[in-house]
Amino acid sequence: MLQTPFYDPEKSYEENLAEGPFGYFGEAGVTPQKGEPTYEFFGHKMYSPFGIPAGPLINGKFVQAALDKGFDIVIYKTVRTRKYPCHPWPNVLSVDVTGDLTLEKASGKLVANHAFHEPISITNSFGVPSPDPEFWKEDIANLIKAQRPGQVVIGGFQGTKMGDGDVEAYIEDYRVAARMLMEAGVKVFEVNFSCPNEGTANLLCFDIARSETIAKAIKEVIGELPLIVKVAYYQDSDALREFVKRVGSMVDGISAINTIAAEIIDEKGEQALPGEGRSRSGVCGYSIKWAGVDMVKRLKALREELGLTYTIVGVGGVTTPEDFFEYRAAGADVVMSATGAMWNPHLAEDIKHVL
Repeated sequence: MLQTPFYDPEKSYEENLAEGPFGYFGEAGVTPQKGEPTYEFFGHKMYSPFGIPAGPLINGKFVQAALDKGFDIVIYKTVRTRKYPCHPWPNVLSVDVTGDLTLEKASGKLVANHAFHEPISITNSFGVPSPDPEFWKEDIANLIKAQRPGQVVIGGFQGTKMGDGDVEAYIEDYRVAARMLMEAGVKVFEVNFSCPNEGTANLLCFDIARSETIAKAIKEVIGELPLIVKVAYYQDSDALREFVKRVGSMVDGISAINTIAAEIIDEKGEQALPGEGRSRSGVCGYSIKWAGVDMVKRLKALREELGLTYTIVGVGGVTTPEDFFEYRAAGADVVMSATGAMWNPHLAEDIKHVL
């Protein structure tokens, strides 16, 4: 049964920032941890290898609520070096998908509405907004200071393209963002290579040469501190192998997947998300689990084949404890849930009952 989501889709992004989180996440109280933290995560001892990826934890209040409710590895929503606006409301809609959202289905049109139901699949269209660095640096710094043993806050970030198309300035923007996160006290970083329109091949992770250049630039800034790269689903196995060969050898973790994009329409057949450039939007939730699990299996095989050591973070469609264990069996070192956790804020507790 779907519970009250901690991010309210019926409210704007700005309203959620000011008033959220909602439901169980909005209640006071800290879920007690059992035993001692034993799971390894980049030198940190964790209570569990489970958490929430970049996206729904839009400020420190949401992040702290996730930590309080037992999600042990959480990512502060992707930040930028400058304030960046959110797409207009609505930003989250329910999507009607029967079974898996295969790539063939995603090449067509999907109907979306406000009737959220099980099994939960949604489209989210925010445009990777970011508050002003003056705000998020202090917000993250306060979270890091209050961080409890057995849990970790990851700093998620990405670069912002300049209007003049200056590639060097774009790469430098990633360096600046990484430095800002370091100044806030972040010890683990995740860079978003899976956002549309950030690379010459639509997604930055598909632009392997530029991905390699940016990953190298970030590592020059953060040094030995761990860097995770977030990627999309690769249909082309040769391209994935080349990405892992060139980028996986210099980063510390690979997270997969983000979403699967499709054209989103309303029940009248019209564009469901208003505004230019929003006819297609990423779909997440139960219907993309197949893709996340498949990527984890392939990343594990490539790690063994190429003799690499990166940590694998499995994301996509985790809505039940069974999904968590399916990802772990596939080879995920860490598992994360965004959509599933939003509508079941007890998910971390449910998983720990059977860990």
